[in-house]
Amino acid sequence: MKHIKLEVKNRNIIPLSNKNGNTSMIPDALKNFDSLPDSANVRQAVVQGLFGCSAATVWRMVKRGTLPAPRKITPHISAWNVAELRKSLSTYEL
Repeated sequence: MKHIKLEVKNRNIIPLSNKNGNTSMIPDALKNFDSLPDSANVRQAVVQGLFGCSAATVWRMVKRGTLPAPRKITPHISAWNVAELRKSLSTYEL
């Protein structure tokens, strides 16, 4: 049985690492978010990790206007611009 260290943020549980320190459950784009260029795009899992919320909450925040709308990369893939997310993070209030 694997042991997983968890962090609780806004009533959501985010896996941080297992007992061996493996952080493979965290997307690389989230681990390296600060080093991504402003022109990069990230998927929904990264947005959820940045704001510590569920997928449904991400879409509620988009609808409210507290998060920028994602860009359609393909008909089935949406991604958020890193520069726009950084701006949202700087004004985000819990």
